[in-house]
Amino acid sequence: MLTAVNDTMPDAAPALDADADQALVAQAAAGGVAAFEALYRRHASRVHGVIARLVGYHGARAEDLTQEAFVRAWQALPNFRFESAFGTWLHRLAVNTALMELRGRRSRPFEDSDEEAFDTIGSADSAGHVTALSMDLERAVASLPPRARAVLVLYDVEGWKHEEIAAELGMAVGSSKAQLHRARSLLRTRLGEQA
Repeated sequence: MLTAVNDTMPDAAPALDADADQALVAQAAAGGVAAFEALYRRHASRVHGVIARLVGYHGARAEDLTQEAFVRAWQALPNFRFESAFGTWLHRLAVNTALMELRGRRSRPFEDSDEEAFDTIGSADSAGHVTALSMDLERAVASLPPRARAVLVLYDVEGWKHEEIAAELGMAVGSSKAQLHRARSLLRTRLGEQA
């Protein structure tokens, strides 16, 4: 039903018209696959972006979770009550999908080393040029410990409040603030070492 995320993400996302979304949601909730595919094309880039930031820019993992978020959206769509914009609802569902995966990883042994991402910050690429600052920042964020990265992304990028983050991640508000401080400190240190 859905194609790979990279096949559908346009260079410039189309303007997300809430009225058009509402009509598509109504059709998709009634079983309209074409309407849901249109919603997917309209929102895949934003959903993939937030998930990628939360999971540390691990491409395949972010794509898998993006697909999972849309599967969950398809399953939950008949119960969508139009109390918020579809894009807002979908964005929250995507964040929750990524956070559930991060919580699950916490209970498993360390599978991939986030610290390895830090090793490549500021290194020369194949042409001998030092990577751009945006790539350095992206890699530095990816190298953060998962909980610190999640708090940083949710607070600084997504605009959540510490109370929301604490509730979602199952931690105290003070722990959320401490994780944010830790993440920012690690970023300053890691990016400062490359200057």
